This record gives sequence, structure tokens and C-alpha cells, in this order.
Amino acid sequence: MDFRPRNYSAEHESHALPRARADAHPLSASPPPLSQVNIVDHGNTGFFDPLRGTDNHANATSLDPDNLSGSDHQPTKEWTSFRRLLMQRFPVSKMVSISSMPDVLLRSGKSHEKSSTSMHLEELDDPQKFTDEGVKVITWQEYVSRLQELKDEITRSWLADDRVTSLKLSIKVAKLLTDTSVFEFYPTLFVLVTDIMDMIGDLVWRRIKRKAEFTEEGALLCNLAENFEASDICADAKETCNNWFSKIGAVQELLPRIYLELAILPCWRFLVDQPGDSLRRLVMMTRGLGDPVASAYCRLYMAHCAQKLTSHDIGYLVTSVNDIRVILMQILSANERTRGNVKPNIKLQVSLMEPTIEYIMKCIFNGLSQRQVSEVLSELGLMKNQQDFGSVSCVSVVLHHLLKELPIEVVSSNVVQILHLIEFSKDNSFDQHMNYRLLGFRLYERKSPVDVVNAVLDKVIQVIALYDSLDEYLKVIDAYADLILQNEMDNLLNTILEGISERALNGGVTEDEMPSLESLLVKLLSHFKHLEDVLSLSHFPEILDVMYGKSQKVVFLHILNMATRNGQVSDPTSIQLLFEISRILHDNMEFMNVKDDDCQVAHSISHFVDMVEYGAEMDRYLAFLVDCRGAFGKLNELKETVVHSSNSLAIQALKCANTHLSFVKSCITFSEVTIPSISAQRQFDLFLETAEVAFLGGLVSHSDGLIDSAIGCLHTLDIMDGFQTPADVEGLISSIRKLCGFLIVVPGNINLPVTYFPNNLFTLTCSQSWFEPKMRTKIFSAIILLLTTLSQKTLPYHANTQIPGNDMLYYEDSSYKQELVSLSKLVLENLLSAVQQEPSQAARGIMALEACNCIASSFMVSNELSSICLTLIETAKSCLSAQDRYLQSTIQLVNKQSPNFEGFMLFTSA
Repeated sequence: MDFRPRNYSAEHESHALPRARADAHPLSASPPPLSQVNIVDHGNTGFFDPLRGTDNHANATSLDPDNLSGSDHQPTKEWTSFRRLLMQRFPVSKMVSISSMPDVLLRSGKSHEKSSTSMHLEELDDPQKFTDEGVKVITWQEYVSRLQELKDEITRSWLADDRVTSLKLSIKVAKLLTDTSVFEFYPTLFVLVTDIMDMIGDLVWRRIKRKAEFTEEGALLCNLAENFEASDICADAKETCNNWFSKIGAVQELLPRIYLELAILPCWRFLVDQPGDSLRRLVMMTRGLGDPVASAYCRLYMAHCAQKLTSHDIGYLVTSVNDIRVILMQILSANERTRGNVKPNIKLQVSLMEPTIEYIMKCIFNGLSQRQVSEVLSELGLMKNQQDFGSVSCVSVVLHHLLKELPIEVVSSNVVQILHLIEFSKDNSFDQHMNYRLLGFRLYERKSPVDVVNAVLDKVIQVIALYDSLDEYLKVIDAYADLILQNEMDNLLNTILEGISERALNGGVTEDEMPSLESLLVKLLSHFKHLEDVLSLSHFPEILDVMYGKSQKVVFLHILNMATRNGQVSDPTSIQLLFEISRILHDNMEFMNVKDDDCQVAHSISHFVDMVEYGAEMDRYLAFLVDCRGAFGKLNELKETVVHSSNSLAIQALKCANTHLSFVKSCITFSEVTIPSISAQRQFDLFLETAEVAFLGGLVSHSDGLIDSAIGCLHTLDIMDGFQTPADVEGLISSIRKLCGFLIVVPGNINLPVTYFPNNLFTLTCSQSWFEPKMRTKIFSAIILLLTTLSQKTLPYHANTQIPGNDMLYYEDSSYKQELVSLSKLVLENLLSAVQQEPSQAARGIMALEACNCIASSFMVSNELSSICLTLIETAKSCLSAQDRYLQSTIQLVNKQSPNFEGFMLFTSA
């Protein structure tokens, strides 16, 4: 068996593509004119876009008058989202205590009461809870379940044409909202009940609409347009509609009567052309509701139902807000007369009413012009005339949501007046500092004149200077930080940092205060370009010292990323600070339960270490890497980084004429000692990299030892969990091929066999059971190509010209070539066996062709090898299509390499 001689220079020239200098860089060329661009019109191709097209089947379903699965008045996304957030904001406990259990909740015959034994035990634990004999206890799940049963019962009655029962049950459900004895449960109860109210409203709407469009026999009368008028409605439909309003108007209790009329509010369109006129009557009716919470939520439902009308005036909404404001003032003034702090139940009551104000405010200011906004402010009593805004006080919680919804133009042009309004709104319905905070955020939405910003900040700083609470101070400062940084108010920045430092050092920083402090520091770090500029700020380091927990991690990560985003880090003070920050982050990581943020920490620390630059002081850099390995020893990624950095440092030292070779040896030794502590999956690549660096430095013995270590570490890969992924396998094969390429330039050792390293790699591959046939085929092919290259009179490349290659060491040595041939025969036998062991037919065909190409490229195809190639091609032919292009090209290569062998010519023609 003879190796095929190769002339690498001639082959390179023959395969090189012809080159010609271009007039311009292809990426900088201007695009062709539009006249040369082919524009294809797809307008008439009949292409159906499911995101734009019409689904006729779906339309047909929605037009079915008896279809109860859909709804003419689907809730808006805003309302759906609001209801979900409302329930999350006021979560209920598992047990709900209700003083008088409504009959509607006990109708099913199932006992929802607790057993006498459990009741007695709870009475012993909390006697006061059971002082009233009428107390019933029901779980939250039971309450929801019973309301769902009622909803289903209403639907069943409706479908059975028993609409009287449906109405009676709906009245009882609506009546549940009169009970506000359990404050925390009321928002959830509101969501559950109004869901049923919306359902009954849709049922009534569809029934009347069907009467307007169809006769009793089902004949079509007309198709009502979306903007139909009352004159389009037939008498029968109007009579039914009047009948429903009459039945609801006869309900004795005020609250269920209002809710049910609101539920069928859109039905006024069948009777009158201005259905919104009834809203003013309904808003006046809500004034008869004595309970503040119940009346506020009734107004909330009114705002929701009015959105179903095609058009309506917002006057009723403004009236609703004014009414809620009056109620709040009465509650708060009654509390103040007690000369005490806000009672817990009063505070909770106000908190429950806040979402109603929030939603109604959104409805008021949705799409208003500036003139209409002025009119609304006037009706709210906040403008005595068109030029005077802020001359009166306002309930704080109302002011907060007003300020949140005001158009930014109005906020910008009236910011000083709004400040006055906040200053005189000091009631206990809402924390005043939160209104100052909101104004800061709103002001930043639009670029404001510097004089306006100065005026606002002067006032705000005066106010917050009196705050003892760090929490309130931080929340306000956080809102104005962007304005301060945007306008480069350095003196003011130093003032607020001093204020934070004083309060933090005096009272410490609580966990609740950390998010605001974190937000402020992140804004500072994001604003400045260089870390040194932030560190030079007064009081910044001492503020940094009081950070802890998750907020500390976030800020420290921002500091690390900021320091490295502009390139190398060379300032000794910055390096020391970043090292300490990294050590704190590392020590706080949860190594037993790795999380995504911990992975981010590991990556940021590694990136910092990689960015450190000591210039000509290479000894200091190596000492720094040693410190990093000791401080961050638990991070695999970091240890990889220090190995890469050490190897890069060695390369840098080799380029420096003044560097002694002993320093290069120190770098190589550092890497060699560090690699074994890294996960086995990464050791092979790192050993190989370090071996290459050692070889470039002329340290051949070091390089040999590192290659030995690289091959040896493959023994441990079979026990590594998760290694056998496609990416891992391909990566390992690529690395082994790289090793084979490196071994071409590594000279043999006279104390070892010529094929010492290839033979070790071959033996290892054969002995390890986790090497699959596909992997073995590729590795064996790489070894054969290595041995073929080593057999050449001239090697294709040399890494270090001062180190002689095997082409010089073993020039014309017959025993050298004989040893290469001997190993090649052994590898070839195992290569053929590996191909036949592959279970996948398609993969086996490709592997056979790869092996055949390898043999044809490496050896002079004798009769023995021709037979092997023919066997491999037969295998590929049985696994792949005869027209497979890889198969055909392989046959052509073998025929070219062995023109005297007729079997391949016959095989090709067949």
C-alpha cells in the first residue's frame, strides 16, 4: 500500500479561482435604479392571506341569530385587562365570611356551610368572629362555583324560553353587590357579577335584534346596519324592548335596578336615536346609593357599559368623578374629626375606590381635544376660567389619576400650576409624594424649556428636603433624575446624592427602598459614558456601599457592563473596584441552583477579566489572572477566560523582544494547571490551544505533554451528562480534526514511536464505547489523512520555522514510512467496520462515500484498495439513490485515481 504523492503548491494554484481587481467594494456599491428593479404585482394572484382575508365560515356562524356562543358586545381588551388586574390587586383569602348568606347562594341544595365541629374549633381560635349568630362561612372557590352555577342556570332558563326566571335570578345576582361587609372581596365579587350582567345584556340585545330582523316564522325582515336608527325598528321589537325596561324599572332595590338597566343600556338604541341621554338619569340615580364603595363601583360599571354605545357625551363621567370626590371628602373629613391617623378600614375603603377613579378618568380623556380638556377641567372645578389652573385644591387620589391621564401638552403648559395644585392637596387619600413623583415622569415625556424645568425642580427640592423618609425622598428623586441628567444639572445632582447619603447613613436602607435606589443608580450609570465619571460623583461610593440583595446585583452588573462597553479597562483604581464588585457577585451566586441571572453574572465577570489591560506590565497581568482564578474558582466560564487570556499573554510576550522565555513558560504552566479544574467537555480544546501556544514559543516538550493531556481527557467525556447533543458531537469531531492538522507540524520524539500521538488517538477511539460509528468514521478518516500528509516529502505548512518538521527529521527514512503504512492499514480496517456498523441507512451511505473519498485521496489505488473502494461504493449505492450527486462525484474520483481498473468504468455505465 503506497501513499499518494502530493504537490500542495500546484494543487493550490490549480484550484484557486481567477481573480480580478474590482472597481469598487461590492458592499459599498449603490443600489440599482428603480427602473431596473423588477416589481411584481401580486394583487390579482388570488393569494389568500389568513391575517387579512375573510373567513366566510366564521362570518356565517356569527350571523346565526340563535348562536349564543358569540356576542354583539364583546368586552374590550382594556376592560378585560382591567378586570384581571383588579382581581390581582385585591386577592381574596380562601375563606370569605359573610354576615347574612343570600338565599341565591344556598339554592342548589348543597351545603356550603362548615361542619359544626370545624365551626366550633374556629370559634375557640377567634371568638370575636362568631359573636353574630348570622355568620356564614363560604370558601372563595365555593362562591365562584355557585356564581358559575347561577350563570349556567340563567342561560338554561333563557334557552328554555323561561325569561322570567332568568330575570329573577339576574336580579338576585346583582343584589349581591349591595354587601360590602368584606371589603377585600368586593372587587372580585364585582368582576364575577358584572360578567353575568354583561351576559344577560347580550341575551336581551340579541333577542330584540332578532325580532327587528326576523318574523316569528323566521322570515327575514331586514338586515340592521351598525348605525341603524330607532325608525328602522318594527313595532314588535320596540314593544319587547319597552317591556324589558319596564320589568327592570319595577325592581324595588335601587342597586340591582341600576345594574340591570346598565346591562341592557345599548337596547335604548331600538327606542331612541340618542340612547346616551339616559346616562344622566342613571348617574343621578347612583346618588341614592348610600355605601361609598358600592356607589363607586356602580359608576365604574356605568362607564364600561356606556362604551358599548356608538356615541355618548362624557358629561355623566365628569359628574361621576365629582360625585366620588365629594364622597371621598366626606369620608376623609369624618376621619379627620376623630383627630387620629387614618383608620385601617378607611384607608382600605379609599384604596378600593381608587380603581374606579382610574378607569373613569381613562374614559374621560380618551381622544379629547385641548378645548374639550379645558372644559372637563372646568367642570371638575379645577379651572375658574380658561387661564387659571391650579388655584384650588383637589382630593389627592383624584388628582393623581387626573395627572396620569392629562394630555402631555396640557401638563407641559400648566406644570407650575399643577405644582401648586399638588401642594394644596394634602389629604390622606393618596401620598402627596407620589403626585410629585408622577409629575416628574410626565414632565420627562416631552422636552420642556430649561426655565420651566428649573422652576419645577427648585420647588420639588424644597419640598423633599423636609422629608425624613428615605423611601419618599428616593421615589421623588427617581422621577426627576432623567430631567436632571438631561439638562446637566451637576450641582443639583450632587445635592440629591448628598441627601440620599445622609438619610441612608442615618436610618439605613430597607428592602422596600432598594428598588428606587436601584432605579436611580442605573439611570446614572446609563447616562455617563465612562465609569470614572460616575465614581467621581460626590457620595456615589458610599451610596454604593449600602446596596444589598437583588438590587445590588443589578447595579453591580450595570457597573461591570458600563466599564467594559467602551473597550479595555486599564485604570488601576477601576480594575480594583470592578474586581471587588465581581467578588461580591460571585460569592452571592447560587451554584446549587443555577438561574439565568447567575449565568449573566458569570458572563459579565468573565467579560470584565477579558477586558482588563495592563499594557507592558505583563507580570502584573499574569498576577491578576492568578487572583481571578482564586477568587472566582467556581465559574467554569471564568476559568476558560483566564486560560485564553494567559495564552494570549504568552503570544504577546513572544512578540516582545525584551521578554524572557521564562515568562512564556509561566503563562503556559498557569494554563496547564488551570485546565484540569474546568469541565471535561472544554478541556480538550483548551489543552490543544495551549499546546499550540507552547509550540509557537519553541517549547516542544511542553507541547507534547499538553497534546498527551488533550487526548487523555477524552477518557472522561463518556461520563459527562448532556454531552451527546449534536452540537457537542460536531464540536468534538471538529476539535479532533484540528488536532490532526496540528500534529502535521509537531515533530516526532526520538524516544517515542513515530506514530505515538495518532496511535493514541486511534486506540482511544476504538476503546471508548460512546464513540458512535459516525464519529469513528470521521476520526479514522482524519487520522488517515494525517498519516498521508506526514508521508510527503514536503509538508504543506510549518508553524514555527525554527522547529524542523518530520519531513526533515525523517527524510528518506524507510522505517518512518513503514510505520505510517502499518498504522494506516490498521485504521483502514476499523474504518470499514465503523461504516458497516452504522444503523441508519442514509447515514451509512454518506459515511461510505466519505471513507471512499478519503482512501482515493490518500493512497495509490491498488487492486486491494480498489476492491475496498468498490465495496464502499456498493454500500453507498444500496443506501442512496443512483442519481445522488455525491455518489456520482465519488465514482468519478475513484475512476480518475485508478484509470486501469475496469470495474469502476463498468459500474459507472451501469
